[in-house]
Amino acid sequence: MRVGLVCPYTWDVPGGVQQHVGDLAEALMAMGHEVSVLTPCEPGTELPAHIVPAGGAVPVPYNGSVARLAFGFRAAARVRRWIRDGGFDVLHVHEPAAPSLSLLACWVAEGPIVATFHTSNPRSRAMSASAAALRTALEKINGRIAVSEAARRTLVEHLGGDAVLIPNGVAVHRFEHAAPLDGWPGPGGAIGFLGRMDEPRKGLPVLLSAFGLLARRRPGLRLLVAGPGDGGEALARVDPELRSRVVLLGRVDEADKARVYRSVDVFCAPNLGGESFGIVLTEAMSAGAPVLASDIPAFRHVLRDGAAGALFDAGDPAHLAHAAGALLDDPDRRAELSGAARSAVRRYDWRTVAADVVRVYETVVPTGTDHARPVSVGRAGLQ
Repeated sequence: MRVGLVCPYTWDVPGGVQQHVGDLAEALMAMGHEVSVLTPCEPGTELPAHIVPAGGAVPVPYNGSVARLAFGFRAAARVRRWIRDGGFDVLHVHEPAAPSLSLLACWVAEGPIVATFHTSNPRSRAMSASAAALRTALEKINGRIAVSEAARRTLVEHLGGDAVLIPNGVAVHRFEHAAPLDGWPGPGGAIGFLGRMDEPRKGLPVLLSAFGLLARRRPGLRLLVAGPGDGGEALARVDPELRSRVVLLGRVDEADKARVYRSVDVFCAPNLGGESFGIVLTEAMSAGAPVLASDIPAFRHVLRDGAAGALFDAGDPAHLAHAAGALLDDPDRRAELSGAARSAVRRYDWRTVAADVVRVYETVVPTGTDHARPVSVGRAGLQ
């Protein structure tokens, strides 16, 4: 079938939803479906043929982070034109509650619409306040997917309705055979982190504090940090005597991301909350990295309550340091967690997840149903 995917967040800034949409597109195409992805994107960004740019985006505070969204009459016109030209059997929008392209697509399209909800935010006043305004768009959605129980609960509590649970996917093959970076992990041991350095909910300051406690007792221990953000600000949190043992890679491409997971003795996800799933965990698990994560609900679920990865009290550097030290001292335990992770992550392989998504498509696209197509909407309703 012909599938139109809509990503609300700008493509040129990495994020979990963008990764999800991109990997889903590839998985659907591998299954023989025709796919087009509409997304905000800055001019000049190199894109595959199936990714269609819808213009630049504006940064907006959203769910403890900064989301880069596209809205307004010009964006709506691009959405309408893309739907008209696409002739899609089903339109699949992501995060339709965010004020961006997915919401616009719901407003301007007719025909079968599936929506995936990613956000986990039990105290979202903005979402609750906007529920009435969103209703005209959300009522047009024929099938709803939530990537986790936390995302489903957020949908139910703030917007009403329910959704089928289909988790985020991971391209297991992309990570399982990666080679470590040169010189890593090293004889003194290594801990890894991947995420935005300047996003508080990712928890890097907690890990840096824990590293300070560990490194003073372990002369060869190093910390490998990958992801965008201000490296100078991150290093300023580290004791000057230990800074040489913190290696900042900055933003990495997909190939080097896989190598980062393979380069450490313990991969740490110290997130403080606001996560509906934990794609970084499934990537690390695919690479066979022993995982140590904060015990927020989404991570606890992915790690099977500690069976596929160790857990520590979220936001507690001392407990993180204690748990990481125990893993560094116990290679048998690390090997056990690595094996359990490789087994557990198979349920999230995109070949399985995409097949579940297609089954949702099939429930909303019965034989003879019209293609998704644009409808006329006044300028005032789109500004």
